Amino acid sequence: MSDSVKILKIEPVTHNVRRYVVERPEGYSFEPGQATELSLDEDGWRDKKHPFTFTEPSADGPLEFTIKSYFNTDGDGMTERLWSYEPGQSLILRDPWGTITYKGPGTFIAGGAGVTPFIAILRKLHRDGQLAGHRLIASHGTEEDIILREEFEAMDGLDCTWTLTNDPKADGVQHARVDEGFLRKHLHDVSQHFYLCGPDDMVKDLRDALEGLGAETDTLTFEE
Repeated sequence: MSDSVKILKIEPVTHNVRRYVVERPEGYSFEPGQATELSLDEDGWRDKKHPFTFTEPSADGPLEFTIKSYFNTDGDGMTERLWSYEPGQSLILRDPWGTITYKGPGTFIAGGAGVTPFIAILRKLHRDGQLAGHRLIASHGTEEDIILREEFEAMDGLDCTWTLTNDPKADGVQHARVDEGFLRKHLHDVSQHFYLCGPDDMVKDLRDALEGLGAETDTLTFEE
């Protein structure tokens, strides 16, 4: 299934991330954490499919995506072109898919824009008053790259740990890559659920590290 949906609203999130609110087709539903494939609804772009996660968990009303744009692609990148879009222009929306869904309390570990599958999950838990005992560990390059920092820090019950790899002067954050040494230092319970999303190499390394620390394979949730 595919539908052409209009963009209703565009808002800034960071210097290269924006919130896109789009029409919801009648009867369209998904689970928080799932994604879909979007295309730009214009000549030359309709067959170029890119995966993006739904970031607003509501079962009705408009759909929302929080999308990072990558530039210097010589005009060939979907997110670079999307940056020039305005409300009223359209995207092509397809069926939802994805294996990152909520399975129980635990730690969410994200690399950069890999935090986006967790947004809808954490928002729903927050609205339902069920965030106690959950943790978010998010790695970014610089402080200005952190996605939705204020919103996450304001969520009652969510323990946030920010770590930066390219901003040594930033205060109130960690300065290290999320690897086995980092996890050994910051995790005190490997019997919980772990939700992983980020670059493929990072996710693979984290899976190996967590299993090496004693986490059970069936407690690790990631995109397959």
